[in-house]
Amino acid sequence: MVTVWQVDFYRRPMQDDAGQPLWELVVCEASSGLRKSAWCPQVKANVAWLVSALQKIGNNHLPDQLQVFRPQAVSLVQEAAQRLGIGVEATRHVPVLKQFLQERAAVYPTLPGYTRQPYEPVALESPPPVPIPEALWGDRWRFGAIAAGEFLPAFEHKPIPVRALPTAYLPVNIGLSSAQSIPGVIIDGGRVSMRLVQWLVEAHPSYLNYIPGDPDGLLLEAGLVDRWILATFEDEEVKAAARTFQERQQAAKGLHFLLVQPDDSGMTYSGLWLLRREETAPLSS
Repeated sequence: MVTVWQVDFYRRPMQDDAGQPLWELVVCEASSGLRKSAWCPQVKANVAWLVSALQKIGNNHLPDQLQVFRPQAVSLVQEAAQRLGIGVEATRHVPVLKQFLQERAAVYPTLPGYTRQPYEPVALESPPPVPIPEALWGDRWRFGAIAAGEFLPAFEHKPIPVRALPTAYLPVNIGLSSAQSIPGVIIDGGRVSMRLVQWLVEAHPSYLNYIPGDPDGLLLEAGLVDRWILATFEDEEVKAAARTFQERQQAAKGLHFLLVQPDDSGMTYSGLWLLRREETAPLSS
C-alpha cells in the first residue's frame, strides 16, 4: 500500500522570543490519522532542517509520497524529498491537511508569540484568468450530466486515450446515490481534439468553475493556482444551463467531469477527467 503524507511548510503569524518570524511544518496522513507539526525559526527554514524534521516525524518509517498544495513550499519540499528518496505531487486536493491547518490557525492566538498579522491558512493568491490558447479550442462545447450509477459503466470499456478518474472521486467513494446527477462539460474538439487533451494533461485540471458576470464565464482551475477561461457567454439559455451545472455540482459534493471528444457522435472520446471542486476559492489578484 502506498503511503502518502500531506505536508505544508511555510511562515505563520508567529514569532520566537527574539522577535524572529516562525515557520511551521505540518504533516498529515489520512489513513493513519497522523497529525504532526514542528516550529522552525525563519533563519533555519531550509532543506536540511526539513529533511531532519521529516525523518523525526517518520521515526524511520517515511512515506512513499509527499503531497503539497502551497506554491511557495513546493521547491523546498521537492528538494527535501529528493534527498530522502520520496516522490512529490503538487496538488490542490489535500483535504485532511487543509482541515488541520484551519484547526492550527485557531490555536495560534492562544500561543505566546502570536503577531496578529492577517493570515489565511489555506487560501492562495491566484493570477487573473487567461484564455486557453486559441489554436486549441474545438468546434463547440456544451453542459451535460449523467447519473452517478451510470458514470463508470458509460466509459469504463471505451477506448479513451487519456482518462483521469481518481479512486477517491468515484461517486460510490464520496457517498453519492446512484441517481444523483453528475454534471459535466463536453467539448467537441474536432481536428484539435488530441492537441487540446495533451494541453490539458500538462495543465493538470483541478475543477471547473462557473462565474456569473458580464459576460458569464466558465473557468478551468488547474495546477496549484492557474486559472483558464474556457468560455464566455451572454445567451440566456446557456446561462440557465450554467446555473443548473453549478447547482448539480453543489448537490454532487463538488463532483463533475470534463469530456473531450472529436465530434458529437458519442462513439469516440479523446480525454476524460473526473474532477471535484475545491471548497476554498482562490483569492484573485
